[in-house]
Amino acid sequence: MARAAAVTSPTPRPAPLADRSEAVLSRLQLLVTRKLDGLLQGDYAGLLPGPGSEAGESREYRPGDDVRRMDWPVTARTTTAHVRRTVADRELETWLALDLSASLDFGTGQCLKREVVVAAAAAITHLTVRGGNRIGAVIGTGGGASAPARRWRGGPPPTGPGAFTRLPARSGRKEAQGLLRAVAGTAIQPGRSDLGALVDMLNRPPRRRGVAVVVSDFLAPAEQWARPMRKLRVRHDVLAIEVVDPRELELPDVGVLPVVDPESGELHEVQTADPRLRQRYTEAAAAQRAAIAAALRGAGAAHLRLRTDRDWLLDMVRFVAAQRHARTRGTTR
Repeated sequence: MARAAAVTSPTPRPAPLADRSEAVLSRLQLLVTRKLDGLLQGDYAGLLPGPGSEAGESREYRPGDDVRRMDWPVTARTTTAHVRRTVADRELETWLALDLSASLDFGTGQCLKREVVVAAAAAITHLTVRGGNRIGAVIGTGGGASAPARRWRGGPPPTGPGAFTRLPARSGRKEAQGLLRAVAGTAIQPGRSDLGALVDMLNRPPRRRGVAVVVSDFLAPAEQWARPMRKLRVRHDVLAIEVVDPRELELPDVGVLPVVDPESGELHEVQTADPRLRQRYTEAAAAQRAAIAAALRGAGAAHLRLRTDRDWLLDMVRFVAAQRHARTRGTTR
């Protein structure tokens, strides 16, 4: 029930982002640049600032430090626990896994969920593309039999039922803008893409340690994607961006509400005037979101929730600032 209502809009939707991608991306780039520049500058330009591969100096252990960075020789000499600092890797490689299932083509707030996905991709690109860093993406669209992953050579990527598209990691702002245009121009197909297979595409072939960002509404069963997320976390810093619409959390009292699930095409009529129904829906939605959060926490991924009825950029700024503050205090999260 929560699933069906979560993918239907009672109000007319805006025009698809692909129809106005150039103008929207230009305004989006300006918005991201103005709000993020000067707020998140520092030693490291990544969205999830973390340890690099070069060993640095040692310091005393603090609660929350990663025990895998323990400096045992110094600890033995001083009889005080020490951890080894590491120097941030300046050539960061970031990969985006973007879930563009049919359930993302929905929104009752200020924008559609797919627009939040593209906006989040633009912000992440802005934060990571500097200094020769590379960024690539894999995109999943719709359900059905999975098509072989195809490589992008510029322009809108090929799409089809169950298509997975790989946009190879490249450096430079021009290449990053091309990637965003390709993402914005991707047509959403009916059905649901296999989120687990999409995430697993970041595990194959094995890549150097970097940042992996998974953007989805995570409505697929957790058992489908939890294991690939845990596997991804072994080698990379993982950020999960959950895109949510307010109607996925609670139902308004608007009488009989027809709802359609675009992934299956099923039509239902829901009597929202029933307070018990609305209460059950709210409780079921809360349990669903709690299960998603628990699965992401169990996978060791950082979790950011963006809503269509809130300032997504402000939420992202607060998240990045909190991550950096935690790092400077010596905690891992």
